[in-house]
Amino acid sequence: MAQEEPSPRWGLMGTGHSAHAFARALATAPGTPLAAVGSRTRARAQAFARTHGARAAHDSYRRLAADPGVDAVYVATPHPWHHTHALTALDAGKHVLVRAPLAANDLQAAELIQAARDRDLLLMEGSAPRHVPVQRLVRNMVEQGAIGSLLSVHAELGAGLAHEAAHPFFDPEHGGGALSVLGTYPLSLATWYLGELTVLGAARQLAPGRTVDTLATVLARGGGGATATLTCASRPDTARTVITGSAGRIEIQGMGRATDAVLYRHESGPERLHRELGAGTHRLQALELARCLRQGLAQSPLMPWSHSRALARAVDRVRDVAELLQDPSHLTGAGRS
Repeated sequence: MAQEEPSPRWGLMGTGHSAHAFARALATAPGTPLAAVGSRTRARAQAFARTHGARAAHDSYRRLAADPGVDAVYVATPHPWHHTHALTALDAGKHVLVRAPLAANDLQAAELIQAARDRDLLLMEGSAPRHVPVQRLVRNMVEQGAIGSLLSVHAELGAGLAHEAAHPFFDPEHGGGALSVLGTYPLSLATWYLGELTVLGAARQLAPGRTVDTLATVLARGGGGATATLTCASRPDTARTVITGSAGRIEIQGMGRATDAVLYRHESGPERLHRELGAGTHRLQALELARCLRQGLAQSPLMPWSHSRALARAVDRVRDVAELLQDPSHLTGAGRS
């Protein structure tokens, strides 16, 4: 049996919350080293490196990408810059994992995929729900006919944030808003089950006095005729998915951190499903990239490039067709968290 190649030496672009979470996840995976971190300032990079034991700290993302001691880069910067930063890493010959979404639109996603293909590098969008063990279990059960013919996917995700919060979620310069920050996750689940989505209708509710949305709802249809109803919002702290078929349904509590689901069949009682999450989806994503590299894959079967393109096209379409509504809470005084 051939000896497995070592895990890639990781470099992190960014020093925010997601980068810290990824670095902590690497520490729980033996043989998966954090080699370097890059930030826009040397002080932040050095502080991050001291906290997480990185070998090198760089004061620019370009210098991080050029580091010969880095094999793979995790792009943890705000998503408006994913395209630029991922392309910087690919141009430097690094494999790339991008915190979802892969890019801000389909045109940018297509350019990144072509760059990875041209350079024979692995490019992967880190869609957290697709790495969750109970989510993967449910999808396998649906594929095997556990609930009959697939009829619909319903997914809802809320961040539990008040409108008044001083949070990047409400900052348009950082790509804030319900659709941009949260929408990729329910839409990714829908494309996982239904493939390419036809957006039938959508609505986005704008925050009072702001240029970002606090609520987005989408109605879509998959290629086989099954439908998807998807909601993402700033204020309700919720995460729930319901997969319905001709012979039953499966309800999943949670999304990117789910551990439990319930199978309901028409002619039997509920069956509870449980899978431990372990060290979390950041670790699972890092391990998936390493597995793909060992097997010589350019893309992950969990989030293939075709799905990243389908997801980006769906988001583009929602932006194009969504009716823009004024949030009513400023008129009623309701809805404060």
